[in-house]
Amino acid sequence: MEIRRQLTIEDEIIIEGGRSLARPIRKVAAIVVITNPFAGRFVDDLTDLVDAGEALGKVLAERVLKVIRPEEVDSYGKACIVGEQGELEHSAALMHPTFGAPIRKAIGAGKAIIPSTKKIGGPGTRIDIPFFYKDEIYVMSHLDAMEVGLCDAPKADEILLALAMTTGGRPHPRIPGGKKKEEVTA
Repeated sequence: MEIRRQLTIEDEIIIEGGRSLARPIRKVAAIVVITNPFAGRFVDDLTDLVDAGEALGKVLAERVLKVIRPEEVDSYGKACIVGEQGELEHSAALMHPTFGAPIRKAIGAGKAIIPSTKKIGGPGTRIDIPFFYKDEIYVMSHLDAMEVGLCDAPKADEILLALAMTTGGRPHPRIPGGKKKEEVTA
């Protein structure tokens, strides 16, 4: 796969709702923009994208983990924007069969699915990356999202693929729901 652009975004939340956090929460997203090998044509066999998913999962995990240490990762998510000459199935081929394995290996965890969103859009399209707690999807304090995008991507024959991880859930969570295992036993 030809990578045209790469970007890493770090968002550090220090104060929320007028209150300081006991520990800042970091949300980090890594983005790659690749050429879509199937742009403009219908192809039955999407193996090239499935295979690329694993390699790109590794690349994106490495980029995020330059900012957050693996043991700090609390939640994660992924997203994909396919340029107008592509189709949603191209994003599914990239994100679902092989993408998650190198991410789970890199963080040494990840029992929960890596939630995802996908859409078709042109340059400047933005997308929300949903977050789940890495080991259990029903940890309500970690249901959150991070918006990402690039002003010049994806072009019609490109795909923007993103991975994001956090060091915590939402700031000052107060709704009832599941808790992380450490919180339940503490």
